[in-house]
Amino acid sequence: MRVALLDRYNKNGQNLSIADVPVPEVGPHDVLVKIAAAGVNPLDNMIIRGEVKLIVSYRMPLIMGNEFVGRVEKIGSQVKGFAVGDRVYGRMPLGRIGAFAEYAAVDSSAIALVPNYMSDIEAASVPLTALTALQALDLLKAKHGDTLFISGGTGSFGAMAIPIAKGFGLNVVTNGNGQNRDRVLSLGADKFFDYKVEDYAHSLKNIDCVIDTLGDRELPKEFSILKIGGRLVSLRGLPNGEFASRTGLPLYKRLLFSVAGLKYDKMASRHGQRYFFIFVHEDGKGLQTASNILAAKQVKPSVDAVFSLDDVNQALRKVAAGGSNGKTVLIIS
Repeated sequence: MRVALLDRYNKNGQNLSIADVPVPEVGPHDVLVKIAAAGVNPLDNMIIRGEVKLIVSYRMPLIMGNEFVGRVEKIGSQVKGFAVGDRVYGRMPLGRIGAFAEYAAVDSSAIALVPNYMSDIEAASVPLTALTALQALDLLKAKHGDTLFISGGTGSFGAMAIPIAKGFGLNVVTNGNGQNRDRVLSLGADKFFDYKVEDYAHSLKNIDCVIDTLGDRELPKEFSILKIGGRLVSLRGLPNGEFASRTGLPLYKRLLFSVAGLKYDKMASRHGQRYFFIFVHEDGKGLQTASNILAAKQVKPSVDAVFSLDDVNQALRKVAAGGSNGKTVLIIS
């Protein structure tokens, strides 16, 4: 089968090669999926550059790709709830990625059935962002009626996070390029700030919780709008000691990340706030919950560009450049 392979970490990124490797064997808890399409994410570039190797250490050569959609071709002896022919999608298990491939053996606990109204290209853009939103809301302990601010909510993450947050009864505020205002409001956002016209930090205060998608330069402003005792989850900041403990990392990494994330912990502690870093993990049941919310509202995922597997490096460069209005997707088969 054809795959996009990483031979070594590269700080410059985008150095995958197309190779032929054997179709993977199916374990007792696995399903073999013929992959139709795969989402391309900033995480893929981070892995290539070696930026997450302290969180997950991968052995080379590595088949790249973190999320996929496809059809089940074979099931393991212990698999329940899925059958050959099912259309499924998922976030690949952290230690066993490989969605940029014609086939993947995936633990059945990582997958969910695809809502019928979504095309393969649309479905490929869902798992990572939907699970990130769901797991972030869990860390935030967000409850019905709370107000959530999502920084930079006009991209592929916002397209999933906004309707999912609304599905839990939250009030959602976000910002971004004004050209996306109508689309973002149609997803359910209650208020939108055009960053070119108005600084949200001048208008918002006592926000219950924040999801940060922009990282270091934006975090001080995000903490400034958060209420005393509020919670902030970052997708782009640095891991801290809490993250290392929560994810069961060894002691030396807990000490290392305690130092790395100290700046943000101090920011939060000034007003009794909490800072959390998230590195989204596989969760088929969680993805099914998100799928049900999206299906109830017939939410159409935002797709910005589609590439072939042969053009994987071009797709990665596009994602690295930023400025996307939706997900970049690879057509596999």
